[in-house]
Amino acid sequence: MNTPNFVLSLVTGENDYQREQASAAEAVAAKNGTSVEILYADNDAVAQTQQLLKVIQDRSPRPQAILVEPVGTDMPQVAKAAVSAGIGWVVLNRAPEYTSQLRTGAVPVFAVDIDQEQVGKIQAQQLQALVDEGNVLYIEGPWGSHVARMRSKAMLAGKPHAIQLKVLKGDWTEQSGNRAIRSWLSLSTSKQMGIRGIVCQNDAMALGARKAFEDQPPAEREHWISLPFVGCDGLPKTGQEWVRRGQLRATVVTPAVAGIGLEMLLKALRGGAVPPAQTVLAAASFPPVADLKLLKPVAD
Repeated sequence: MNTPNFVLSLVTGENDYQREQASAAEAVAAKNGTSVEILYADNDAVAQTQQLLKVIQDRSPRPQAILVEPVGTDMPQVAKAAVSAGIGWVVLNRAPEYTSQLRTGAVPVFAVDIDQEQVGKIQAQQLQALVDEGNVLYIEGPWGSHVARMRSKAMLAGKPHAIQLKVLKGDWTEQSGNRAIRSWLSLSTSKQMGIRGIVCQNDAMALGARKAFEDQPPAEREHWISLPFVGCDGLPKTGQEWVRRGQLRATVVTPAVAGIGLEMLLKALRGGAVPPAQTVLAAASFPPVADLKLLKPVAD
């Protein structure tokens, strides 16, 4: 039998979680004597679709399976094209309904997601532990992102009524978090809003936001960086380490699902049970919310 090979399509190479996704998949592939090719879409849904259609239509030999974290839609038509060509299809960080419809038995088709609503709930709990009331900047992922939408939905439902979110947009990169804050600071009203904290939907944007405040004049800088910065992804060498250093006050630990998805796929291809159509993994606060509650809320 030929050595199996796989393609992993990721959103961007410009944040630590996506790079960890790639590293996790490469480690699983190496351990199992196989190979995985990493493609980055640079936050461009059209480019991602074109990349994958090229793999499906033009490549010889074709990969045994594609693992994809979609930038925009759930990519149902691309999924159908892959399965029709005899290529397995694994969706990461979302759980589209069509996976059940494509499970004909010819190739593995399934999804591995993180409980994104749980992530939003945890960030709401962290915020409640750190801030009593007032305005908080909230940097979301890009428009149309399933991850951003689910996290925002749960955050809005779970946050204290006394806290008002001022929503800014990013694209999961440190640079976008930095740009969002710089643009906001350029507004004449920004310094009169009494901002009490900064919550971002990933750690890269949170670090970029902090760096934008660190670049302000000294008198203003001290105020801004004294506020709690909250992120998400919580990788040991980045998000968790930034919390330990005091650059972030908290993060949410989320698993690198690409490695987990590839492990599940390899077992299925080697005669094991086909994974369920959808697997949802849990997230956790770092540090625990109970520990955050011991911290005194930020004063004006």
